[in-house]
Amino acid sequence: MPVPAFALGTVAVHGVNRAVVLAGDHVLQIDSIADGLGLSAPVTVRDILDEWERLLPALRDAARSEDGEWVALAEVTVTAPVEPRQILQAGANYRTHVIDLAVKHTDIAKGRSEQQIRDETAAMMDKRAAEGDPYFFIGLPSAVTGPYDVVTLPAGTRKNDWELELVAVVGARAFQLTREEALGAIAGYTIANDLTTRELVFRADMPEIGTDWLRAKNAPGFLPLGPWIVPKEDAGEVAEMRLTLELDDKAMQDESTKDMLFDVAALVSAVSQTVQLLPGDLILTGSPAGNGMHWGRLLRDGDVMTSTITGLGYQQTPVVASS
Repeated sequence: MPVPAFALGTVAVHGVNRAVVLAGDHVLQIDSIADGLGLSAPVTVRDILDEWERLLPALRDAARSEDGEWVALAEVTVTAPVEPRQILQAGANYRTHVIDLAVKHTDIAKGRSEQQIRDETAAMMDKRAAEGDPYFFIGLPSAVTGPYDVVTLPAGTRKNDWELELVAVVGARAFQLTREEALGAIAGYTIANDLTTRELVFRADMPEIGTDWLRAKNAPGFLPLGPWIVPKEDAGEVAEMRLTLELDDKAMQDESTKDMLFDVAALVSAVSQTVQLLPGDLILTGSPAGNGMHWGRLLRDGDVMTSTITGLGYQQTPVVASS
């Protein structure tokens, strides 16, 4: 699997987490050049994002030199690239995905065909894209895990699903940004798999309350993140990235960011109207079509998910059932 040519991340070296710069097949431990960067070791990725505009050029120079402590990528354990303070998650942001879910969640026995539901939902999505606003909810940092860590399905659950997502990583304090200003607050991009326990999404005891994302999405390890934060200047055209999730070598999700209702700039601007964005925050941009609910095939013990997004590397996540 390809890795980015230059990126920022966190790895475990002899059991200790270290912020690193990725350059080819080696990583540079940033603690070893901290003095030259005007930082005090130990340095975290969030420390770097706090001063992203100043430090990015210096990190590029360091990646081209032989100074500091370099380690082969094969000799370290890649962990989640950053510990976020806030996780802001866009929902229902891919047109085809929403249409597919509408079919699965709607009773078609009441005189409406599947095609009618698809047509009605498509019209609703087109109107929302033209006139509406993005929808957000909040995730918990405690759900974050590494890109290659084992995910344990919550005890007593049966309908656990995958949701591959492009993540914008904030690199500046920002509030109430215009759409034109929004991408200026983004340091780079990474990958998340926003796992969901489908039977916990709606509350049977309180149907009027709507969705319960706290229970459905925040089990320990339910947000595999990374492996790398690729600077936006290196990530390529964000409007044309390909998201692909394979389950045991079969492609389940395979879609372009072109299917988004609201693009990254629109999402960042919208959430910043309410939330003070902080360096290291994650803005998840929604998941494309091809979830387990669509296929009628949910996660089970022994599965392995392999997730890729153009230019950002890949995740490989084994799944085990609770013992």
